[in-house]
This record gives sequence, structure tokens and C-alpha cells, in this order.
Amino acid sequence: MFPVAVMADGNWPQWRGPNRDGHAAPQSLLKSWPEQGPKLAWKFGENGSGYSSVTVSDGQVFTLGKINDRAFAVCLNSNTGAKIWTKDFGSGVVSESYNADWGDGPRSSPTVDGEFVYCLSDLGSLACLDRRSGTVVWSKDFVKDFGGKVPYWGYSESILIDGDKVIATPGGAAFIVGLDKKTGEKVWESKCSYEAQYVSIIKANFGEVPVYLTATKPGLIGIHAETGEELFNVPKTGNPTAVIPTPIVSGNRIYHSSGYGAGNVAIDINVENGKLIAKTAYDKSKESMENHHGGYILHEGTIFGFSKAFRGVWMAQDLKTGDVLWSKKVGSGKSGSIGFADGMLYCYDDGDGICYLAKPSKTGWEPAGKVKLPEITAMDRKKGAIWAHPVIADRKLFIRDQEKLFAFDIGQ
Repeated sequence: MFPVAVMADGNWPQWRGPNRDGHAAPQSLLKSWPEQGPKLAWKFGENGSGYSSVTVSDGQVFTLGKINDRAFAVCLNSNTGAKIWTKDFGSGVVSESYNADWGDGPRSSPTVDGEFVYCLSDLGSLACLDRRSGTVVWSKDFVKDFGGKVPYWGYSESILIDGDKVIATPGGAAFIVGLDKKTGEKVWESKCSYEAQYVSIIKANFGEVPVYLTATKPGLIGIHAETGEELFNVPKTGNPTAVIPTPIVSGNRIYHSSGYGAGNVAIDINVENGKLIAKTAYDKSKESMENHHGGYILHEGTIFGFSKAFRGVWMAQDLKTGDVLWSKKVGSGKSGSIGFADGMLYCYDDGDGICYLAKPSKTGWEPAGKVKLPEITAMDRKKGAIWAHPVIADRKLFIRDQEKLFAFDIGQ
């Protein structure tokens, strides 16, 4: 069973929302948008370069960016877009650290926990900041402190807070580490060795067994959250290039999809004599969900997301059977990211900069409005596209393109 967080006032305090599943906190939102799109509440143009999505908590918006060759955290007022603080927390000089042909700068979303916000740069600088002032409480370096190696396209995961621990993936011998969230000192590590990929960890409980779920090039991995032992490794959605999307859990079923031809897989976890048994329910490849990096959501037994199949389509897939229910080519994007709020889908096209509002139908694509980025970045993304995910919080839609962040009023 997946542990459920309770978030009031429409907070989106971490990657993919309160429970890391793409679902926003409860809030009353418009079910259709006017032809010109929802009203722009505010814009902010000093976030720096990078693909960090925002997080929102108690009236504050947080994101990350590269400014003057440094990694910065940015804090804004959610209602007005006014800057509260910015904080330098690490080097942003890529040099030969990773391949920046698709753009550089932070990729991770900040994680808010109580009075602190946890930030990870593309080069592996991890910092705990005071959320009110931006003051650095502690910092660590994935490479220098834990023997990690910067992935080919930079560190991209968003930090998980589990109780008193920060859970993160430097990679290498200490593949995943647990740090005291108040001091940054290492208190736990996994007993397996893999290179870090781009996946953000989630935690789930199967029976009495707490499990951290992630994925690497060899496949989908479950690690015991107390002992650090590797519990299972399912190779289907591994690939030799890049494994990016976050898994989702429904009951005893784990669903995961990945790009580069990997497709998708559903794993059922059974507990026998205190041990986990992972059984593949189905695995699909061609003409099914092949999610590159935009994620997917589960609603009433249906997976919704963007698939690389058919040269790039929005798709619905039955979680139980794996059958594709429908697919639809919309716009010119080669991939897209997705969120869910108040019964509606928010589908963001990475090529056109358009966010579509759509009904989560099992029978076909049912759009209910769209909004286009009022301005695109003035920065050089190189081969990159509009990859920051949409965020729905405080009855607003937040969409970003590099230094530019826009907030739209979508509340009823």
C-alpha cells in the first residue's frame, strides 16, 4: 500500500505533487477554459536556465535555475509572483561533467518539508535551506561525499523525504543513501551498486515490508527501506540510454514505463513468509505506452500519458490488462508531461508550449481548453525542449520555460 500524504490548501510540495503520483491536492478548479485560455495571474522572468519544475507550499513557490554559472534556488510569493529570496547553493559550471547538448542547469524539483526546502543541482550539490530566508542549513556533494558519478545528462532526481531521512541517489557503491534531514549526515545506504539514472524514488509498503522503488538501466528495482537489501530487479523497462519516469503503485501492482524502446510493465508484488515475490502481470512495447520523461497518471484504473508510439501521441492504457484504450496525435510535440487536478488532466506539449485541459476519458481524447506560453525563453536550449512539468496548486496552473515562469488563475 502506498503511504498517503494529507495536504491542505492546494499545496504541491514535491515532485509530482503530494504523493508523487501526478495528482494535485484537492481544490475547486474550472472544468473548461475560455477560448483565449485562463487569465494570467503573474509572470516571473529571473529563474535562470534549467528544467526544474516548481513546488508550492503555504503561499511560497520554489524552483531552481542556473544563474551566472551558479546553481540557485528561487522563492516567490504564490499570489503575486514577487521574489522573496534567491540562494546560491552550488556550482553550475558543467565543463565536461555531463553532456549539455540538450541544455544545462538544474533538472530537479525542490522538496519542501516543514521549515526546510531540499534542493539538488545537476552536478550533485544537495542543500537543505531554511524556507523563510534561504539560508543554507547544510550541504553535501554527491560525487565528493558519496563517490557518485554525474549521469550522462546530469543529476535529475527530486529528493524524497521519508520520516527523518533524506533519500537520494548518488549512484555507485552507495547507490541510494539516507541522510539525517536536519544535519545531512549519512545514516543509511542501500546494499547494491548501480549508476544513477534520472528517476525520482517513491516509497511503498507491501504487507509489512517498506520498499523504495526506483529504476536504472538494468531495470525496475525494489530496495528494502530498512535493511537496504535489493528485493527485486525487473529488467523490462531498463534500457541502455536513459531511464527517467517515476513508477506508480496501485495496491500490490507497480506500473512503470520508459523510453528508448523499453515500453511498459506491470508487476504484482506478493508477500510470502515475509519475503516479496515480484511477478510480471504484463509487459508491452510496440504501439503501447513508451513514456520518455513526461510521466503518467493513474485515474480510475486508467493510465494517461504521452507515448513515443505512433511518432508521439497522448494515450490511455488499461492498468489491469495493459490494453491501449485510445491514442491521439495533438500538436507537434515529441513528448509531453502531465498532471491531474479536480477530475481533469493537464497535458503539456513540450514542442508548442501548450497546456491542454482534458477530461480523463476511457474512450477518447476530450479537450476542454488550452493555454499557450505567452512568451518562450530567450535562452539557447540547444537541442532541448520545454521539459518542466505543469504544476497545479493554490488554484493556479504554473508552467515554465527556462527563466520564464507563468501562473494562471484556474480556480472556480
